[in-house]
Amino acid sequence: MIDKEALSQPVTQLKGVGAKVAERLQKIGIQHIQDLLFHLPLRYQDRTRLFPLGSLRLQQECLIEGMIKLSQVKFGRRRSLLCHIEDGTGSLVLRFFHFSKVQQQQLAKGARIRCFGEVRNGPSSLEMVHPEYQLIAAEGLVPVDTELTPIYPTTEGLHQLSLRKLLKQALAYLDNNTLPELLTDHDRLHPVANYSLTEALCYVHQPPPDVDVHQLLERTHPTQRRLAYEELLAHQVSMRQLRQRTLHHKAPVLAGVDEHSQQFLAQLPFPLTTAQQRVIDEILFDIRQPQPMQRLVQGDVGSGKTVVAAMAVVAAVSAGYQAVMMAPTELLAEQHFQTFKTWLEPLGMNVGWCAGKQTASERKQVLAELKSGEIRVALGTHALFQDEVIFNNLGLVVIDEQHRFGVHQRLALRDKGRQLDHMPHQLVMTATPIPRTLAMTAYADLNVSVIDELPPGRSPVTTVVMPDVRRDDIVARVAVAGQEKRQVYWVCTLIEESEHLQCQAAEDSAIALQQALPDLRIALVHGRMKSADKELIMQQFKAGEIDLLVATTVIEVGVDVPNASLMVIENAERLGLAQLHQLRGRVGRGSVQSHCVLMYHPPLSDNGQARLKCLRETNDGFVIAQRDLELRGPGELLGTRQTGLPQFRVADLVEDQDLVAVIQDAADHFLQSTPERADALITRWFGHKIDFGQV
Repeated sequence: MIDKEALSQPVTQLKGVGAKVAERLQKIGIQHIQDLLFHLPLRYQDRTRLFPLGSLRLQQECLIEGMIKLSQVKFGRRRSLLCHIEDGTGSLVLRFFHFSKVQQQQLAKGARIRCFGEVRNGPSSLEMVHPEYQLIAAEGLVPVDTELTPIYPTTEGLHQLSLRKLLKQALAYLDNNTLPELLTDHDRLHPVANYSLTEALCYVHQPPPDVDVHQLLERTHPTQRRLAYEELLAHQVSMRQLRQRTLHHKAPVLAGVDEHSQQFLAQLPFPLTTAQQRVIDEILFDIRQPQPMQRLVQGDVGSGKTVVAAMAVVAAVSAGYQAVMMAPTELLAEQHFQTFKTWLEPLGMNVGWCAGKQTASERKQVLAELKSGEIRVALGTHALFQDEVIFNNLGLVVIDEQHRFGVHQRLALRDKGRQLDHMPHQLVMTATPIPRTLAMTAYADLNVSVIDELPPGRSPVTTVVMPDVRRDDIVARVAVAGQEKRQVYWVCTLIEESEHLQCQAAEDSAIALQQALPDLRIALVHGRMKSADKELIMQQFKAGEIDLLVATTVIEVGVDVPNASLMVIENAERLGLAQLHQLRGRVGRGSVQSHCVLMYHPPLSDNGQARLKCLRETNDGFVIAQRDLELRGPGELLGTRQTGLPQFRVADLVEDQDLVAVIQDAADHFLQSTPERADALITRWFGHKIDFGQV
């Protein structure tokens, strides 16, 4: 019988793991034998059957066999060895850029070769570039593999073959004794959960010959989904624990003075919508409790989240506490600063701002005023949670555009207000609507409110999709808008992953547009400009002193110019749906009919067509978010690296929505019946990666 603790032994216990290999394994999160078992295949290669050369399709990964009919070294831009092979049904070229004298002799005319690789288009025929190969005897019968070949996530210097050998050793330790089941019958709320964990792990690492190959390659096999089920459950339980931990803290009771709230509402030039009022009521109820509020407010572009946040800030300050609001960009933070000054200073509330670009003396003064409590409301970027920022008595933290910040950053700012046993309340806002399944997983530690109504008088934006060969027509349309005294945005999207090149492209566009439209007042704004210069141009645009604003995507969030009724977005196919929807939300803020032109560079991929078609058909941010989730996956929609959403090993929040739907109930059962197993479950799947609670 295998030692019960076998899986918790370090990987150095395995044959072939010395100090160097152990170091490489550690890079991919593998320290113990159990970590290896949970290092799951990314995909599989099917080397269980030979494909005739005449049946090959582009981008197919397959095993082939043939006779080399011609072998030659070609000297072009790069020297390459070309082997032309045939099998009676068709032919193919094997191309090698790196080859030795010995290989050249081996791969000679008349040799029989078996290869595995991806079929690509070559200059004159289909080809495989650097396939894996073996030479076989002319008459010999060499059997093919009997099971699918797993391909694992790896790192430099760690080969697939080595990983497979190590996994074979690790699987020998695996049984129900060394890896006990943590789920009880009550937690298995989906048929896939009925497989045992041991059974599922063995299956995905070593699929048997009779496996449904298609299911496994599509990641829909019940054993893969059994693992996804437990992984989602582990994540849900960890987020519940985080939430419970928060509830154990005390928070200041922010029972503000109603008179201040009435004064604030009286000075607004518009009435609140029913949805805004409902969400404000939910927030005010939360902040009057002695436990920290953890609330996410979702609202589409232009639904009026800022006013909702301001009401919470007024309540906090009038209760004698400081409030802070953090935004992802300097531009947006400055805009919030201007807005809050206008709204709150008439109520006698001192508003200050804190950003990375302030001079040393400005920053010193702000820090002193935050510490003394003179500044009651602070606006800023992530500069707010640096060590030297100390608050006097922070009662409320508001985070705008949550998806740009990680859970860690969110909690670091909250910890700024930690006073012995008190924590500030936290309000998180996003204009990127998140489909319910994703919100339930990504933000399981938060209560969610939705502002599902736009302020009256806003007309929906009409969206058209046009190829860039019709650029002249689009420029003519801009000229007409100018004659009608309407303002226009012209957005230049990222050309490369380089802000410098993006700004260069925007500058070139501005020059070209000024030549084509000499009568219009044109200005340019991009991310490399000084904050003060950007702010000045934005203010001029808002005041109607600029007709056409050429901008990079820095204008994605925040600016409110009711007279802007046309937006042109260049290379729209390069942006995600959520970002395009955000940008489009900059127009249509007045009562006049507004338009958005999505200009693309043909040819468009099927995915690109589907995305732009979705924007043309709907203005509903939630419909768009769901579509974006389906087309691009959750990492893209939320910016996984930033959101604190764990990198799931098996679970897929799009494909596994049926599992996500039952996981909340499963977590309830699990925590009621076997709470003592929670830590073991979380450690099994995430190691110690989800220790958000003590950031």
